[in-house]
Amino acid sequence: MREIIFDTETTGLDNKQDRIIEIGGIELNDHFPTGRTFHVYINPGDRQVHPDALAVHGITDEFLKDKPSFAGIVDELLGFFADARWVAHNATFDMGFINAEFARLGLPPVTNDMVTDTLALARRKHPMGPNSLDALCRRYGVDNSHRTKHGALLDSELLAEVYIELIGGRQTTFGLQSSDRDGQATEADDVVVVAGQRPHPLASRLTQQESEAHAALVAKMGEKAIWVKYALPK
Repeated sequence: MREIIFDTETTGLDNKQDRIIEIGGIELNDHFPTGRTFHVYINPGDRQVHPDALAVHGITDEFLKDKPSFAGIVDELLGFFADARWVAHNATFDMGFINAEFARLGLPPVTNDMVTDTLALARRKHPMGPNSLDALCRRYGVDNSHRTKHGALLDSELLAEVYIELIGGRQTTFGLQSSDRDGQATEADDVVVVAGQRPHPLASRLTQQESEAHAALVAKMGEKAIWVKYALPK
């Protein structure tokens, strides 16, 4: 299965008036990065970058002056994304801008069945949050120390690592095989995997703040609360 993990940066928050100024994408095939990437900066025409947006991504009007228009990159964009799922964090925002740009050119929109929202996945898996990209990087041990400003390609690279963890980690792509009598590898019909106890427990992914918040919540429930039995060790 082919997927494109992508992100956009824009002049502001209103997709009816604001415009896309950067798109970055990472190609995955069966949940593994292929090494193919997509990255463009886009001239938004007469729409200027809002100061609040500038504070987030640092992309100036001066920098964008000599960049191509969206119409100038759309064929390259469609070629890279062709037949792939679109995967983004808070995809409603990004797809709203993508489809608004497509509409201006008379192109059909990307339908919801072709889009995966990693924010929705994270909220289902971690209902207590937080589920921002930075928070998920901390949860899954993804190094985002170089992320001082938002950038479409950098954020796509980080999201690709987070997405793989959200859907079950690298093990989701492992194929189990057995050998036949001639020693040839074949797909196993029935494979039983017996997992032994780890010699050393894995380090907790909970932060100190999360552990303290959980302990405080359990303490409020009283001594008879079932959660006391499963309270985190002090």
